Amino acid sequence: MKVPYLDLKAQYESIRGEIADAIQQVLDRTAFAGGPFVAQFEKEFAVFCGTRFSTGVGSGTDALWMALLALGVGPGDEVITVPDTFIATAEAISWCGAKPVFVDVDPVTYNMDPSKIEAAVTPKTRAIIPVHLFGQMADMGPIMEIARKRKLLVVEDASQAHGAEYKGRKAGSIGDAGCFSFYPGKNLGAYGEAGAVVTNDAALDGKIRMLRDHGQAKKYHHAMVGWNARMDGIQGAVLSVKLRHLPAWNEGRRRNAGIYDELLGAMAGVVAPKEAACGKHVYHIYAIRVPQRDRVIASLAEKEIYCGIHYPIPLHLLDAYKSLNLGVGSFPVAEKSASEFVSLPMFPELSREQIAFAVKGLKESLAVPAK
Repeated sequence: MKVPYLDLKAQYESIRGEIADAIQQVLDRTAFAGGPFVAQFEKEFAVFCGTRFSTGVGSGTDALWMALLALGVGPGDEVITVPDTFIATAEAISWCGAKPVFVDVDPVTYNMDPSKIEAAVTPKTRAIIPVHLFGQMADMGPIMEIARKRKLLVVEDASQAHGAEYKGRKAGSIGDAGCFSFYPGKNLGAYGEAGAVVTNDAALDGKIRMLRDHGQAKKYHHAMVGWNARMDGIQGAVLSVKLRHLPAWNEGRRRNAGIYDELLGAMAGVVAPKEAACGKHVYHIYAIRVPQRDRVIASLAEKEIYCGIHYPIPLHLLDAYKSLNLGVGSFPVAEKSASEFVSLPMFPELSREQIAFAVKGLKESLAVPAK
């Protein structure tokens, strides 16, 4: 049996007719850059997230960058975030001219540890970016309490958490802004690059809309220096179709996570993910921790069980951020987990039989003595 890490074709086949119709509508109206299909998706996604506004942009990286720029983050500022995330989180900070300041993560959820934030705040701190890693929201209550007390902005990096909840509130709806990626493999994935920023602040939304379109609110009337970060019409149409299916797909992921939990049990050498009591995990990634990770992944691949790693090198140890002078040991929880993460196959269409085969293969791989 072959178990792929991700099967985008299975999902496509289930909605092929809807997608074909949506794309044909875009072609018929030649609405390729921005336009009515993007506007429609923006309305629908705002409703889904429980926010007043949503602005479609070209990628999740654009979303983070546009949000920070619109909030006034710039040179000389510091932004607190975590090192166990994709580099885009820190890149957006850097491209604003600001400095990323990392704090360690919780050893159970791998999300920002609120108890570490206060010590990282300086007079230069302007914002906090909690990352809702793997489909589970960070502990937003204490994060927001610290931010309000310190008069700091909060931008949620919800790129892996479409539909996740914290105490009944959707990802992206709690901070000053929430940023999403619609990269194809996400829970809500486009057929190319796309992203969005959600907010309840009308002025902030208006500024993001200008920034994404070369700083113009009216054609050729550029009020500020912006960028080309528009969402394509085809992506807006595709996302509208897929958004209708997202709740069911998320429940499929949760079902499959439950099967993994059941079959893994208390398997020796495996640390399985845990869902926090205050939230709803949507399992963009089902990441376990195992010793000798590379050997295990190679052994599983020999059995045609394909896994991923998210993310093998914490940001502070990348060459891109060596100027921060943060060596090994700076953030021990993030560093240890990064060395042990294995992302098991996870997508809504995954069958119980495939999961059982993957778990059996994992058990066999762990049983093989290290050379």
